[in-house]
Amino acid sequence: MGPDVIATGASSARRARRLIAWYPRSWRAHYGEEFCALLEREIDEQPRSMRRAMNIAWSGTLARASESGLAGMPGDGASQERSSLAWLAASLAAFLAVGLAVWSQLVVGWQWTSPRTPGTTVGIVVMSGAVLALAVLGVCAVAPIVATVVVQISRGAGRWRVLVPTALASVATVVLIVGARRFENGWPGTGGHHWAQQGLVPGGVAAFLWAATIAITSYWAHPGALQSFPAAEIAWMVVSPIAMAALACGSVTTLRRVELSARLSRYELRVGQLASVAMTAFLLGAIAWLSDGTPRPRSIPSNLFHVGAIDVAAAVVMAVALLCARQAVSRGIGAARRRSA
Repeated sequence: MGPDVIATGASSARRARRLIAWYPRSWRAHYGEEFCALLEREIDEQPRSMRRAMNIAWSGTLARASESGLAGMPGDGASQERSSLAWLAASLAAFLAVGLAVWSQLVVGWQWTSPRTPGTTVGIVVMSGAVLALAVLGVCAVAPIVATVVVQISRGAGRWRVLVPTALASVATVVLIVGARRFENGWPGTGGHHWAQQGLVPGGVAAFLWAATIAITSYWAHPGALQSFPAAEIAWMVVSPIAMAALACGSVTTLRRVELSARLSRYELRVGQLASVAMTAFLLGAIAWLSDGTPRPRSIPSNLFHVGAIDVAAAVVMAVALLCARQAVSRGIGAARRRSA
């Protein structure tokens, strides 16, 4: 066997192993060796195939979603409910991260001047109402979870399994609060000229959320402009997304490990159902703004309502997160009904 043949075979094996990495570890443990050998032969016969790569990526993603409880056959009631709540938390975290960044941009413009366009005006009002609804629902959902976690930790049963992710989420929350409070004084909405509906969003709330989501910006694609930022602010723009990710990971892991009663689990899923309605309203408000084709003046306040590529990308992320949230809630409520029956 010549060296070229050996090199080709090694290359096929590496490519096959990279492709099956789309599948979860449990699936690879059962079927990985056989599937990898099949892929190697197929790659030898047809080295390049976009259709093959896309099919494997799609099938692997579905397998991972099925294993995590978002797709496929549902697991037992309690397990499926925990998985659904975890998926709901992860989806909501992704939705809020990009959604609040977009909303904060619009609120800055609102603080300075009226949008003077119907789509943008309706969009900002609807999005602001949805933010308020999500805040109220968040308090209603988090309070009983925190109480349950405290009770489970105090009893000692499975303490460390819950304590570690809870501590991670708590530290991340403190970092976000302290950091946002530190940088909210630089909110660009300060100094706006008074007009009739300027007080739609309290300045303190808008400034805090702006500072918390300041890292989600197109300035990363413009290093020259980014260099004009203070060093401390750039450092916060690096730290804040890490804190957001830690908060999301800690919360999701806690929901997967905490023991919830059937009643509390159903309650949380119903709150999640209401949250998905508020998320839908928020996304519709964002779409109203994105699709508002009314010409705007190029002055600085009005230009803050300008639609950029990052805003379109954010809307796509929100749409995907909303679909995942609705799917998680639907499966969780179905599992709760089967558990009750």
